[in-house]
Amino acid sequence: MRSTHSRRATATGALIAAAALLAVGVQTGSASAAPDNGTARTATASKANPGALAKQLSPSQRAELIREATASRAATAKKLGLGSQEKLVVRDVVQDNDGTTHTRYERTFDGLPVLGGDLVVQETKAGATESVVKASRATTAQLKAVDTVADITPAAASKQALGAAKAAGSDRAEADKAPRKVVWMASGTPQLAYETVVGGFQEDGTPNALHVITDASTGAKLYEWQAIENGVGNTEYSGQVTLGTSGSSGAYTLTDTARGSHKTYNLNHGTSGKGTLFSGSDDVWGNGSASNAETAAADAHYGAAETWDYYKNVHGRTGIKGDGVGAYSRVHYGNNYVNAFWDDSCFCMTYGDGSGNANPLTALDVAAHEMSHGVTSNTAGLNYSGESGGLNEATSDIFATAVEFYSNTSADPGDYLIGEKIDINGDGTPLRYQDKPSKDGASKDSWYSGLGNLDVHYSSGPANHFFYLLSEGSGAKTINGVSYNSPTSDGLPVTGIGRAKAEQIWFKALTTKFTSTTNYAGARTGTLAVAGELYGTSSAEYKAVQDAWAGINVGARSGGGTDPGSGTVFENSTVVAIPDRGSAVTSSVTVTGRTGNAPSALKVGVDITHTYRGDLVIDLVAPDGSTYRLKNSSSSDSADNVQTTYTVNASSETANGTWKLKVQDVYSGDTGKINSFKLTF
Repeated sequence: MRSTHSRRATATGALIAAAALLAVGVQTGSASAAPDNGTARTATASKANPGALAKQLSPSQRAELIREATASRAATAKKLGLGSQEKLVVRDVVQDNDGTTHTRYERTFDGLPVLGGDLVVQETKAGATESVVKASRATTAQLKAVDTVADITPAAASKQALGAAKAAGSDRAEADKAPRKVVWMASGTPQLAYETVVGGFQEDGTPNALHVITDASTGAKLYEWQAIENGVGNTEYSGQVTLGTSGSSGAYTLTDTARGSHKTYNLNHGTSGKGTLFSGSDDVWGNGSASNAETAAADAHYGAAETWDYYKNVHGRTGIKGDGVGAYSRVHYGNNYVNAFWDDSCFCMTYGDGSGNANPLTALDVAAHEMSHGVTSNTAGLNYSGESGGLNEATSDIFATAVEFYSNTSADPGDYLIGEKIDINGDGTPLRYQDKPSKDGASKDSWYSGLGNLDVHYSSGPANHFFYLLSEGSGAKTINGVSYNSPTSDGLPVTGIGRAKAEQIWFKALTTKFTSTTNYAGARTGTLAVAGELYGTSSAEYKAVQDAWAGINVGARSGGGTDPGSGTVFENSTVVAIPDRGSAVTSSVTVTGRTGNAPSALKVGVDITHTYRGDLVIDLVAPDGSTYRLKNSSSSDSADNVQTTYTVNASSETANGTWKLKVQDVYSGDTGKINSFKLTF
């Protein structure tokens, strides 16, 4: 057991929980802009650059950094080229050991919130801007010509939102509050809109907080997202544990003063309010059976404590917001409620008792999953919809696994299974599998173009798979007695770098590179940027990140090797900056050891990150100078990035020699880079 600063007691037992694991992602947007990573900081291979690691900030140190950033926000806005009607609002600050700061901002325009306007500014210790990651892919820095006078009334927006909520299963007859005017920027071109929040309950009894964005000119729905995300004691799942409590002989409560005064309450099957704080005379909580109301409380309280300790001791983050303030937990929500959720509005985790009120959803990984939704909400704020929603869910699964391994309790040892203790399926199987997500019958193993149309719990599959591959690698293996066999989308192996490094890379990307609209391509860009900062761009860790993403069909491999399905791969993964409306740049690969001509179906793998791909003209240049057009510029091609494989009939060209990928940005206003270029013979 770990010693603590607060009054503790011990008992024995085993915890039971079951959860569908809903989640909160109350931000906006659906697209991702790729970051300009600036100058990479070098690091020794296999050992993280200590300067690039996050500094463990006390709540007062973090508050001071936020104060300093707030004081200089006008100057920052000017430096970023924002307009006179725009203002920045500081949301979070992370600082590395070398003094590099990552400041996360929200934006306002003429006093209105700009949804999808969030950004992260990375500055050196000397104050020089290294990179800016923006949630919006809009091509101009300033918000211009946004009409702030609405053509429809708030009542019309409210009616439209209520209709959307009813279609989603809400029982609400009116909005919780009057619609507010906002500038909607997450879909690209800024426009005036209304945001309406509809409360009540969803069909399964989960609280409802549906945010609906309505066009203030036409009354059409633009977007919607759901803002509800789905102790010592005798626990049902973690055995005998130590809990942080308060009080003295004869009068104890489940209040953990060592962890931000986190408290655990009994809703006693209610669905509103805090409930009643658990108290007792003997400082022993539960008996290991679900029939004892304190047992679920012990599990939830323990899960919150272990998750708090994980984020603080591993990542230097003290509390969900980094401010040292604890959330609270509510157990025994509703009747027969088979779910658990995080809610920003109460800053709390809530757990149902499962089918027949017999299986509380309070297992360790469920608690860590829900609490991690709070961390995501207060850092990247990944929208709980589309690909960003899948990444939001996967982030909670990733850190649920991390907490389980960190806790290392004998009754619930670490594994890459989600919800394996709660038996939500009724047959002893887990809720989700990270090594091969499709084993649950609905999640996807790899990325594809329609992934964002799935429920976020299923579109999370590829990111979960990425984390497993990066941690453990592909193929068959047994870990803590559990057998895994992880495939890859391209049939090539991936060598893992260890779970600790994978966790470190994902957390730093979440807190310094991801925004509300980050998609899978943006997550690849962000994690590669972090791997470069921590380990260097030529390190085994950097290449492993590339290969793990390629293993789920996002981007190219790190280069070299034989593709059993296609032939020999020649690749250049040296990053080449693409000047904004500038001269063409090239990335070259030298093909050797081939005989005769190139194939009639030469595969050209291209990995380019760019904030507006319609600006780009891309050519393949053969060794004799012959040019093959791969992509023309187009004003209608408004997405980010070019991460695909083209097929070229190059049968008239000699295979051996230097081949080039030539890229030119022919319009102004956007930036990007060639990450890699490969030919498969």
